[in-house]
Amino acid sequence: MNKEHWSPPKWIYRDKRPTNDNTYFENMTRVIFLAGLSWKMIDEKWPNFRQAFKNFSVDEVAKFGEKDIERLLTDASIVRNRAKITAAINNAKQFQDIRKEYGSFRSYLDSLDKSNNALVIKDLGKKFNRIGPSSANIFLYSVGENVTPQEE
Repeated sequence: MNKEHWSPPKWIYRDKRPTNDNTYFENMTRVIFLAGLSWKMIDEKWPNFRQAFKNFSVDEVAKFGEKDIERLLTDASIVRNRAKITAAINNAKQFQDIRKEYGSFRSYLDSLDKSNNALVIKDLGKKFNRIGPSSANIFLYSVGENVTPQEE
């Protein structure tokens, strides 16, 4: 059997971690939009997502209002899913709140007890929209956290 060598996509951080909140936010948003869809399709559309979501600037996306939502819902170059779009906007606001409390998203992650993945995943699920156990696990893996696969 001839298997191709798999290497992780460029947006997955394995031996390092993102350097700023915008990159963490971008990865979280990507995981949300990936849910239920083809990874390849999302990868192909991702440059359009970056443009539509102001390069995933937490502060810019947090200011998005109904006009921005309508603009995104008519943008055929991205996935037009109202629930996922509004989740991204609400999550940007949550990133701002975390920055006020912890200084950065990375500091927030570092404050969590990572000896128990389930607690970290539960905390992410409480704070962020459309982040369930599977998406939280993928997100944590994508930002270089040491996570173990969740038992189903």
